[in-house]
Amino acid sequence: MNRKLIAIPVVLAAIFLAGCDDEAKDVNKNLTRDADNFKITRRVTVVNTRSGAELLHIEGRCSVEVSDPLKATVLCKTDSGQYVKHGVTRSTDTLMVWEQLEASDTSASHYKFVLRPMAIVPDVSVNTTR
Repeated sequence: MNRKLIAIPVVLAAIFLAGCDDEAKDVNKNLTRDADNFKITRRVTVVNTRSGAELLHIEGRCSVEVSDPLKATVLCKTDSGQYVKHGVTRSTDTLMVWEQLEASDTSASHYKFVLRPMAIVPDVSVNTTR
């Protein structure tokens, strides 16, 4: 029964993604970038597919990175501007879902160039003692 409930959204997502045009691809890329820059509120949920029990629930301005089919990292920015990192290891009996909790006015045609100077300029410390 649980596998049928999981299969329905997967099939619907496949049909939706098959019909994506260039505008949808641009919006998807821009939404992903906005979420990775902590501008979009998300809910990340991990569910046991056998029991239906919720194993993990994370909500906030979070970036989700799936490094391989069984591992994911959820990085969230707190209200105080600090960051919290969560690692999720998945198995054949778990399902991880992340959802966007609010609409975004992300443009399909607006170009964004994001420059992070601290990522380019190395952290240099100078020792003035002899």
